[in-house]
Amino acid sequence: MSERDELVRTVNHTRYRGDATGHYESFFVRANHPTRALAFWIRYTIFSPRGEPDKAEGELWAVVFSGERGPNAAATAQYALQDCHFNRSSFSVRVGGSTLDSGHARGELKGNRQAIAWDFAWKGGDTPIFLLPEKFYAKRFPAAKSLVSVPMARFSGTLWVDGEAIEISDWIGSQNHNWGSRHTDRYAWGQVAGFDAFPDSFLEMATAKLRVGPLWMPALTPIVLRHRGREHALTSLAQAFWTKGAFEPFSWTVKAQTREIELNCEISAPREAFVGLAYRNPAGGTKQCLNTKIATCTLRLREKGAASFDVLSSKCRAAFEILTDDPAHGLAISA
Repeated sequence: MSERDELVRTVNHTRYRGDATGHYESFFVRANHPTRALAFWIRYTIFSPRGEPDKAEGELWAVVFSGERGPNAAATAQYALQDCHFNRSSFSVRVGGSTLDSGHARGELKGNRQAIAWDFAWKGGDTPIFLLPEKFYAKRFPAAKSLVSVPMARFSGTLWVDGEAIEISDWIGSQNHNWGSRHTDRYAWGQVAGFDAFPDSFLEMATAKLRVGPLWMPALTPIVLRHRGREHALTSLAQAFWTKGAFEPFSWTVKAQTREIELNCEISAPREAFVGLAYRNPAGGTKQCLNTKIATCTLRLREKGAASFDVLSSKCRAAFEILTDDPAHGLAISA
């Protein structure tokens, strides 16, 4: 069995083994209303601090993003690991009483400000997307791994925010899995599941900044774009190095060029579209995640030999996150 076949087979198997090196692992689902600035993000997580596996916990996160009437609703809670279940040989997750498996999510959270509940299913989707070369998912470097288990999934069901129901009918999104021994020092992450004029195209990309001691390594920007029946995977270390990504609160630009394509992308959103989340780091300390799922994305793609660019745009359905430890962004941490 090839590395890719094995990775596909175990794409949603839990990697945590209870060791003392520190670990985080998240399974999350997210989707957008087909036309409105309305989206959800639900995240089921293991957190195990380095050197203290006896203090491992389960975490549950939920955010409902509304660009129409606001504000966004966010809630989180921690649970003893014995009150959770993360299956190592199949896709079956439970954090407290909230569950996630292959095609369905159900749960509830009562935060300091809002109560959020959900009961929805998804179907369809494309083959998994790997933002790293397949061989790296079994190696120590990089410390953080990320993949899209089910891109282009279609969601149906119900969300409740403070008891008010939001019907989910044919929303487009994805189911995702990430894990590692420590969070990337700083990153931007983006995803678009269907562009306005190209509803079958999918974008996954990141710009990662890693620190070794006091020194910052050059940023790496891997990209996977599925468009017009082709996959453009710019994921090798060399390509991720030569692709240029620059981000700040609350915008991000990416420029890439290979022998086959030229790509330019911009993602942005106003401050009020984001929520601020506190992510504990297994290595110690806390990172701040600036998180939105209703950003704007414009991507220009030209294949070599083509006379013009394809312009892929999404008015309000792009996922965009920034992880940082610099509080200068001024966004309140709400969960």
